[in-house]
Amino acid sequence: MALEYYQSGALDEITLRENRLAINRYRLRPRMLVDVSQRDLATKLLGQTLNVPILIAPMAFQCLANSEGEIATAKAAAISNVVMVLSTLSTKSLEAVAAQRQNTPQWFQLYIHRDRSLTETLVRRAEAAGYEALCLTVDAPMLGKRESDRRNQFTLPKTMELANLSMSNLAIPQTSQESGLFAYFAQQIDPSVTWKDLEWLQSITSLPVLVKGILRSDDSLKAYEHGAKGIIVSNHGGRQLDGAIATFEALTEIVETVGDKIEILVDGGIRRGTDILKALALGAKAVLVGRPILWGLAVEGMKGVAHVLQLLIEELDLAMALCGCASIEDIEPSLVKINY
Repeated sequence: MALEYYQSGALDEITLRENRLAINRYRLRPRMLVDVSQRDLATKLLGQTLNVPILIAPMAFQCLANSEGEIATAKAAAISNVVMVLSTLSTKSLEAVAAQRQNTPQWFQLYIHRDRSLTETLVRRAEAAGYEALCLTVDAPMLGKRESDRRNQFTLPKTMELANLSMSNLAIPQTSQESGLFAYFAQQIDPSVTWKDLEWLQSITSLPVLVKGILRSDDSLKAYEHGAKGIIVSNHGGRQLDGAIATFEALTEIVETVGDKIEILVDGGIRRGTDILKALALGAKAVLVGRPILWGLAVEGMKGVAHVLQLLIEELDLAMALCGCASIEDIEPSLVKINY
């Protein structure tokens, strides 16, 4: 059940596959005879300097992969100096995860629940715990249909809980012939959320808010006009609307529309350092990595996650050297060409 929950997409998994295929359609055009004896992978995001343009994407229920779950992931993020984005639906509390940060920034992902006071409480707790940004997921007014979860009647084992929501007595229900997570979203997540709610969220916090789940240029412009500090181009890892555009296909038009106005990040199918370089060349400031982190967590806990991150960092460093880029600022659009 846990494996299928992590690896599956919605319906026929067309979008899940397309995320990878879209990345592979881009080819690299390396520059030669450039001094790359020293490379600098640092970048600026939301006014902060990050050691690498890589973030850990928000992923729910990480204790399904390892008993330490999000704690192990946070420890690996701190060791690797990589920003972790914690899911609202984590199996370790946001306070416990924040305690692992050391000097590495952490962000908090947010769903707007029907109970707005619950949402506001989560924001206050994230502020108090030292999270430095909020990522509002907007592509899940209802949960996509994941047939393996429905077949398995997905729910959390009795030994696990929604750690951030336990004080509100919220839990993933056990259902007959349905995914418990699908039932949770139907009962708890507010499907009436609009752009006005983005303004409401910003009115109750001083933290920068990024909007996660944008796939259209007009929506990217609305996010900017409604005060968002960043956009995460995302289709939820192919887990929501099957047949939706791949994130790399959406990225280019969004960069053309708001690339000089707002921070743009992208996720979906990132598996190699060359994938990261392509995303940066297309105009993203950074990428979020999801499933590879879970595989590392399942294999060897904190050490597994740290190993995955180290592989990505080393591969990005090598790709930059081979493409004639001594710094992140040297990565620009001429380095990629789409191959139809």
